[in-house]
Amino acid sequence: MMITKKEMRRVAKPVVLIAEELSPATLEALGPDFEVRNCNGADRSELLSALAKGVDAVLIRSATKMDAEAIAAAKGLKVIARAGVGLDNVDIPASTAAGVMVVNAPTSNIVSAAELAIGLLLASARSISPAHAALRDGKWARSKYTGAELFEKTLGIVGFGRIGQLVAHRMQAFGMSVVAYDPYLQPARAAQLNVKLVELDELLKTSDFITVHLPKTKETANLIGTDALTKVKPSVRIINAARGGVLDEAALYEALKSGRVAGAGLDVFATEPCTDSPLFSLDNVVATPHLGASTDEAQERAGIAVAVSVRKALSGELVPDAVNVKGGAIDQAVRPALPLVEKLAQVATSLANDVISAIDVEVRGEISSHDVSVLATSALKGALLAMGAEDVTYVNAPALANSRSLTSTVSTDAESPDHRNLVSVRAACADGSQIMVSGTLMGIKQIQKIVAIDKLDLDLKPTKNLLFLRYTDRPGVVGVVGNALGKLKINIADMQVGRTQEGGQALMALTVDSLIPKEIIDVISKETVAVGSARFFPAISGAEPCTGSNIEG
Repeated sequence: MMITKKEMRRVAKPVVLIAEELSPATLEALGPDFEVRNCNGADRSELLSALAKGVDAVLIRSATKMDAEAIAAAKGLKVIARAGVGLDNVDIPASTAAGVMVVNAPTSNIVSAAELAIGLLLASARSISPAHAALRDGKWARSKYTGAELFEKTLGIVGFGRIGQLVAHRMQAFGMSVVAYDPYLQPARAAQLNVKLVELDELLKTSDFITVHLPKTKETANLIGTDALTKVKPSVRIINAARGGVLDEAALYEALKSGRVAGAGLDVFATEPCTDSPLFSLDNVVATPHLGASTDEAQERAGIAVAVSVRKALSGELVPDAVNVKGGAIDQAVRPALPLVEKLAQVATSLANDVISAIDVEVRGEISSHDVSVLATSALKGALLAMGAEDVTYVNAPALANSRSLTSTVSTDAESPDHRNLVSVRAACADGSQIMVSGTLMGIKQIQKIVAIDKLDLDLKPTKNLLFLRYTDRPGVVGVVGNALGKLKINIADMQVGRTQEGGQALMALTVDSLIPKEIIDVISKETVAVGSARFFPAISGAEPCTGSNIEG
């Protein structure tokens, strides 16, 4: 008996390479379904050698560089998981081109990073670092290290994302008023947090303390530089615990030396590791070696988060924290629709009369108010699986579809007369024909249902084994199909029949308890032909593309 490629992959456990030290909870979250290997990712030759042996996923922190060379060397790589937030050490374009999903843990260290920024702010305000150093040198220098209170002062937050918002909430408890600069945030959201959104120049001029919470991009590089530092109060203290390079270190040094800035707290630097900056010679600078995420709690959360993401990615699911999947961040309300759309696309593709050239998704109801663009990728993934494509992921589905000249679009409509949410997938064929399959999510548990195929109403769960028959309506077909399956010891769990009119086109949908091999499908087709012009359409591909009778849930 010949073992297929897919069956061989099922026998061997997926290989997960852990390239840096992660918390024990990471291994526990991975579970026993993976072969875990370890290497020192900071050792380039050791990393490349480990990747070349074949791995499905690699888990890293900040010391391992997954650049184009490493990605090219990694045989069979499907996922790069960064146990943390920053992705400066991962080549995202190269990963996407190779079909490798990149995931991180965007919320794992936000509390730790916010708390460190506050710690640096307090240390700068009260000269804690130099005062401590003086004591260690045997000096009691109370008069030298007079500080500043936070109470009734203005805190300016540059970048008002999740970490910036945590800092604002905590510093308001100190009696500070907070202003923020963030061109991408809606003023209403800031108002909810009792924070005023202002332009950067106004923030620089009015703030007594400034904290930076921005990623480093082309737009933010040296954002706080020579020009910006001429606009601040001489009493200002500036904190950067976000990304090095957003704050111009040379300009900051000159401003601190000249008295244009009273103090600074730094956890990140333009080049790391950094041990010889002139900033370290100044008493009014408190600095730490990129400790923002360095708490036991943050490391454990990051490890668990990426382990869960790896499990999902290697099982073919879309990972909400994937950074290189078209569609971006996925709203919680949209996530249950992803597997539903994938299954609807599988059914539509399998029932199509010809090769499909376009697949369009129409979203009606409440979820239409959210960003549902990712459903286009979900539909492509389902259609490609139904066509027999292997190893389809949310990362490579758009490229695979493009190679087959297959397109996908998403449209929305707030009105949904019959369902709270209704998703319809329309497959357009090269011969000009179309087929539409509609589904919904029902109840608190968001149970998936197929509710219509073209104009024929159904109420069918898209379970693993579905059979569809299209035929001209006439007496006896239901009995023949039931008898044929009975002879083959295949149990029918559910059967539904719809028709356009008496004697018109009819559709029979069946849920069965077991996978149906292709040869048995042929037998059923021959049996049904005996009672009229029956035509059999399998649902989608199962364990092997040729079987055509299984929905992989």
